[in-house]
Amino acid sequence: MRNDPTSALDPLETLGLDPAQSSLYTAVLRLHRATLAELAEAMNGPEDAVGDQLKDLVKLGVVDVRSGKYHARHPAAALGRLIADRLDRLAEESRRIDSALSSIRGLIHDYDAGRDYQSGPFPVELVSGADVLYESVVGMAVQSPPLELMIAIPDERTMTDFVGKFADPWIEAQRRGLMRVRTVVPVSTLPLPGVRERLTRLSEDGGQVRTLDRVPSWFMTVGTAAAGLPAQWGGGLPDHAYNFYLVRAPVVAGVLGSLFEELWSRSFPMPWGRRGDSMLQVLRLAAQGMCDDSIARQLGVSVRTVRARFADAMAELGTQSRFHAGVEAARRGWLS
Repeated sequence: MRNDPTSALDPLETLGLDPAQSSLYTAVLRLHRATLAELAEAMNGPEDAVGDQLKDLVKLGVVDVRSGKYHARHPAAALGRLIADRLDRLAEESRRIDSALSSIRGLIHDYDAGRDYQSGPFPVELVSGADVLYESVVGMAVQSPPLELMIAIPDERTMTDFVGKFADPWIEAQRRGLMRVRTVVPVSTLPLPGVRERLTRLSEDGGQVRTLDRVPSWFMTVGTAAAGLPAQWGGGLPDHAYNFYLVRAPVVAGVLGSLFEELWSRSFPMPWGRRGDSMLQVLRLAAQGMCDDSIARQLGVSVRTVRARFADAMAELGTQSRFHAGVEAARRGWLS
């Protein structure tokens, strides 16, 4: 017969009671109701020590004290509470382990960045052509989905090419779970043909779009290990025949990722969707000089609804008046 080292363990010790507490709990069970003196006699120990142990059992919820007498709770309830507490501790420990495991990716990223910094030149590939750009991004996404693609679009020409050449394939790749797209675009590009439709589809499929008055340059990060840089900083890809540098180095991707996050923190979300469209309707009509009654008739809603939409718009835009809401909406490109 094989010896099982766990077979000799006291189940109560497994639940957190030490041997002395376990013995005392058993004594309380057998005596059912007993004074401190009676329990000290049963345990053949000093009253002070037994009293301290009883206090611990009371805190654990397995023993009650009433009118100077100690009695054990029903074992099913008492042990059930101990088990529940132990499970809570195990769940918390499991969460800590999961958190530690999730941090490993960041530690690996830092390790790779330091290694790249010490080892000298980064692997840099000169890429040429819009098709190659698309294939490079999707190829990396296929290898390690879901890939987070962060891309800054600086001007109207780059946005027009994005809508015509990249938006649909990248939206499809996102729909298939290969990647998630976040993009910052200048407000001046929003009125361009097809932009709203494509960016709406991108958002509906899990992507995120924000706007800025000015985006400094085209660049992108592909996951945590690769980044795209323009042939000349400050320009758009079409201006340089889609020549750009693909740098496969975590430290470069990290720097550009930090730049993107800084732009993202200063940018504004798009107001599209049912609630956003309702806000835009009243803001645009108000910008034309229409009063609440006229706006209500135009939209076929009540004046109360119009005012509620104005309130939503002011809350969304962080303004205190309709006038300032209109100014801020125009600044963000919402009224284009």
